[in-house]
Amino acid sequence: MTELLYQTDSYLKEFAAQVTGVDEEQHGVVLNRTAFYPGGGQPNDTGTLIVGDKAFPVTKVARGNVHIIEGELPAVGTEVRGVINWERRYKLMRTHTAMHILCGVVWRDYSASVTGGNMEPLEGRMDFEFATLQRELVTEIENKINAEVAAARDLRVKILPREEAFQIPDLIRTKINLLPEGIPDVRTVEIIGLDLQADGGTHVANTREVGTLKITDYKSKGGINKRIYLSLSD
Repeated sequence: MTELLYQTDSYLKEFAAQVTGVDEEQHGVVLNRTAFYPGGGQPNDTGTLIVGDKAFPVTKVARGNVHIIEGELPAVGTEVRGVINWERRYKLMRTHTAMHILCGVVWRDYSASVTGGNMEPLEGRMDFEFATLQRELVTEIENKINAEVAAARDLRVKILPREEAFQIPDLIRTKINLLPEGIPDVRTVEIIGLDLQADGGTHVANTREVGTLKITDYKSKGGINKRIYLSLSD
């Protein structure tokens, strides 16, 4: 089992670890602990694994926390230092929190469920169950999400036993529960006073770090499925 350092500290930029497995087919290594986010809900981290005076770029983190690297594969037992591409990670943290702000406002004020979403650094889109979505409503939502940024709400992360977590009302905001049955613990991310969801990704500590938000576009994806496009300032 790999200790997932990013689950409890999104701001960890470097860490020491040991290679516990080698995947030659994918050209990657498994570590005993990692701060690299493997993807799912937000894109995976990139960065570097450093072994002595050699640096190996980490281009992807695959299923099973396999760190795909360029260059020769370190042997099992090798001590490494992992360095996150922090500029990219922090943009993703801000973006992911922005998506939760959007989701929280839409759920709180319009009771609309999420039907899908995607994000890249400083931009993303979310699909909601809206019967209609007009410019006036979009402007209203944009003003509300920026008000939540300005409110400087703290974020709180907890890891709860599955049974306890699922006693929380509306913990799953997507139409389909994406949490596998076999997971014994559930990580929750709360924007205090606004939103509480099951979530595995990385976030900022306070909404003020997100910066100014702009809804750049919106469209109907058929039926009651409406898509909102969001961007963040640099």
